[in-house]
Amino acid sequence: MKKMTLIPIVIGALTLPLQLFAADNLGVSGDKFRQLDELLPTPNSYRNAAGAPGHEYWQQQADYDIEVTLDDENQRIIGSEKITYTNNSPDDLTYLWVQLDQNRFEPNSNANLVRTTNTEGNGPNTFSYYGLRNILTAESFDGGYKITKVADRRGNPLSHTIVGTMMRIDLDSPLKSGSKIEFGIDWSYNVFEQKVLGGRSGYEYFERDDNYLYEIAQWYPRMAAYNDVSGWQNKEFLGSGEFAVEFGDYNVKITAPADHIVASTGVLQNPRDVLSAEQRRRLTEAKTADSPVFIVTLEEALENESSRATNTKTWEFEAENVRDFAWASSRKFVWDAQGYKSGGTDTMAMSYYPQEGMPIFDRYSTAAIIHTMEHYNKYAFDYPYPVSISVNGPVGGMEYPMMTFNGPRPVIDEEAEMEDGVVTPEEIMARTYSRGVKWFLIGVVIHEVGHNYYPMIVNSDERQWTWMDEGLNTYVEFLALQAWEDTIDANEQRGEARQIVDYMRSPNQVPIMTNSESILQFGNNAYGKPATALNILRETIMGRELFDYAFREYSERWKFKRPMPADFFRTMEDASGVDLDWFWRGWFYTTDAVDISVDNVRAFSIDTRNPDLEEEFARAKFAQEPLSITRQRNDGMPRKVEEQDQLLDFYNEHDRFTTTNADRNAYNSLVEGLEDWERDLLLVDNNVYVIDFSNLGGLVMPLIIEMHYDDGAKEEVRIPAEVWSRNANNVSKMFVRPAEKILTQVVLDPHWETADIDVANNHYPRQIVESRLQLFKRERSPNMMENWAAELKADEEESSEEEATEE
Repeated sequence: MKKMTLIPIVIGALTLPLQLFAADNLGVSGDKFRQLDELLPTPNSYRNAAGAPGHEYWQQQADYDIEVTLDDENQRIIGSEKITYTNNSPDDLTYLWVQLDQNRFEPNSNANLVRTTNTEGNGPNTFSYYGLRNILTAESFDGGYKITKVADRRGNPLSHTIVGTMMRIDLDSPLKSGSKIEFGIDWSYNVFEQKVLGGRSGYEYFERDDNYLYEIAQWYPRMAAYNDVSGWQNKEFLGSGEFAVEFGDYNVKITAPADHIVASTGVLQNPRDVLSAEQRRRLTEAKTADSPVFIVTLEEALENESSRATNTKTWEFEAENVRDFAWASSRKFVWDAQGYKSGGTDTMAMSYYPQEGMPIFDRYSTAAIIHTMEHYNKYAFDYPYPVSISVNGPVGGMEYPMMTFNGPRPVIDEEAEMEDGVVTPEEIMARTYSRGVKWFLIGVVIHEVGHNYYPMIVNSDERQWTWMDEGLNTYVEFLALQAWEDTIDANEQRGEARQIVDYMRSPNQVPIMTNSESILQFGNNAYGKPATALNILRETIMGRELFDYAFREYSERWKFKRPMPADFFRTMEDASGVDLDWFWRGWFYTTDAVDISVDNVRAFSIDTRNPDLEEEFARAKFAQEPLSITRQRNDGMPRKVEEQDQLLDFYNEHDRFTTTNADRNAYNSLVEGLEDWERDLLLVDNNVYVIDFSNLGGLVMPLIIEMHYDDGAKEEVRIPAEVWSRNANNVSKMFVRPAEKILTQVVLDPHWETADIDVANNHYPRQIVESRLQLFKRERSPNMMENWAAELKADEEESSEEEATEE
């Protein structure tokens, strides 16, 4: 790096900052550090300026009594419900909104009509088999609710209007603030095959044993949310934006074939009616077991596969203070359970899976449930519910209170297993699974069980702000995965800064603060980027202690309540004492990227102004300069003064670096005019380095600088993001080091912790980046070869014609 003499220190006391940091005085910070006050809603008595619920905070309550029957012959649900709705708002309500999520699967639903068709594969005329089957089935499937009754508590019909996936119920008289209303709805719908139509629930058909597995969610008409920020959240369900619902108590009776096992949100109320004495004994044993206990064994599940009950059983479940309810049913279920008790958590972790999920689901599912609670309890609050369930079925991953659907399975060679017509436990347990499937299962169970905290308890509005549940949950999942084991698989998940770099480079982005239905890359935008932002806040900006305290404060403040983005932003700042408006603005409201470049390093030493000392420095510096090519080629040339020595004078004996008496007199005069402390500064022998940075990506971030010295030592310096507050484009930073510390290299963001999209410009001097050049064999189809031969022949003929013309 270039070494230069520091400008005169006498004047330098005033002029050095002006010359070295002139850019800082331009004030070109843009709006990077402008506070968010004009973007966030004004605090009020419902949500205060600290980000906490205000002293008049309120939320509605919806309680449900439901009776539902599973028609396994026709894959159909028939239900009747009574809803008790309590108006805790200060408003009188003239109508109520109810969500009818199954209407999304009507052939002419808006969800189907607005879906665009993108060709898949390698060309504009290609399309996948799955995609075409999905479209054809969606256009013909008899989906959606068949509502046969909407009536008040006395059975009188209530006027109602269905608007897509929403239904407005008009009240005869306003529902006063503080009042309740009871009404009932009778309904049915056809359950769809999940692997065909996708979605968050449905059935799976097993052809080899002619059985069904049902994962049932969004299955009953349920109250839409009404809150102080947006009033009724009656935005239609189009598929991406999930749900905004109210807390309540549930009593649900599920009638299914007698040989089915039913898993459900809530606590089973009638075990003697639906479980054998041995199953009840095993459940009691599991409560205090050190490892999962089989409630239904593999052998028993295989036996159930071949049964066909003609009668039914009714399973009754109760759940208190939950915002939703889901269940699953199949005669194929293996069922294991293990109790977990710690702090305020006293629960039963349970997994339900067909034999097709073994030997991976039985190994990892229940263990991952407990692991999730162990670690989420540290960062959020103690898991409050009495059960936590993981079900293996067609849904890849989805969450509900106390109930999650998780999809990965091992490799199954059905032909080999069924050579003798019957699959055996030994064949099942001999199956294999890939590393990817293993980590998908562990990750998806942790993620979905983690959703019990966000948003099933910290009840954010998923229909509007996907990142508030997916992003926060993905972040805590990242922490829990690292505590599972120390491998690349556990650590290189969403949340690690380097994992989001490709997305941050992409031009196809929208801000995190974008409505769920308008997000372009759902996984990166709603999961990966906010999780990474939170991890960077914790590791790089706030520190673990401050971040963890503030994050837990947010979780405690808003458990069983409905937070909005401003509540999260404000709580994180209020509880930590760190101004983060610049961070929320950059990471959540823009699509700027992190790309900070180390442009230059300038090295200085103090100019003593002593001519006798400075002569030596100047002469040595000149000697380091390369000879020009002209001087090199002139070496040995005869010179005039060599022929005529009378031309030599004083200046030939003393070069331009020689100190003169005039120089000494000027120095003495200068020193006499200085105070003692100013004279002392002239004798300082420190090295002074000025490092120039430029912000190419637009996103301001802290400067994490690793300085390498010629003695092999390294030093890490962390400078807060506020260094960009006066100029968000360019900044220069001075470092004063002892004379023996000779700087040889500067590395920015050495741990790759800021998601910098171009690490090539993070080094000074620049480094050559090694990579691999991958060769491939070019293959031609017969038609391509024929075309190539024809083109070659045409070229040869054209060339011959040109040669003949020239001749």
